[in-house]
Amino acid sequence: MVIDLLRCVGCEACSVSCKVENNVPNGNYERDGRSILWNRVITEERGDHPNVKRTYWARPCFHCENPSCVKACPVKATYKDEERGLVLQDYGKCIGCKSCMAACPYGVRSFNWRKPSGTNISEGALNPDVEGRYAGVVEKCTFCIHKIRAAEEKARKENRKIKDGEIVPACVLTCMGKARFFGDLNDPESTVSKLARTNRSFTLKEHLGHNPKVFWLKSI
Repeated sequence: MVIDLLRCVGCEACSVSCKVENNVPNGNYERDGRSILWNRVITEERGDHPNVKRTYWARPCFHCENPSCVKACPVKATYKDEERGLVLQDYGKCIGCKSCMAACPYGVRSFNWRKPSGTNISEGALNPDVEGRYAGVVEKCTFCIHKIRAAEEKARKENRKIKDGEIVPACVLTCMGKARFFGDLNDPESTVSKLARTNRSFTLKEHLGHNPKVFWLKSI
């Protein structure tokens, strides 16, 4: 995934759409200090009024090539999907020890304090394509793995390769500023691959050696 900091307006539509698409449970931060978000938008301000520069950092899971969370999990509940290059969760194995949360240097995981239905969403409103979770497990962004699998199955039936831009995660679909791009980094002709190679592209905490697969484009 590539996120253009110049286009992001901080509307947090990505956070809301991700929450609805993936049945992310509700959490009242003001009441109990618990918020559950798979996509967080953090605001950074530099300078003094009136010369203030504001940047919005949208943070899904970074799906690192060398993820420390996988190494830290004692029951192998978090694992690397080598075929798709994603870091995923096996909720049936997760014991909620939060070792993966402690090992992740980007803080993109959430502990599920409630059932996926939350308190304000009826069971009928949940997305049936998303795997159900129970309270007491760690959750994270999957780049909408159910959409990826659906596109793979469609391409297989039609005996063709997946087209660039065919898979559109919820956060990409609802981005008002068109700041997000998703695709195959292994395809040199894909949009994300071309953007990731530009001189505006960078990743966070490169010195740690995690090799994250989320790239930002500098706000010029």
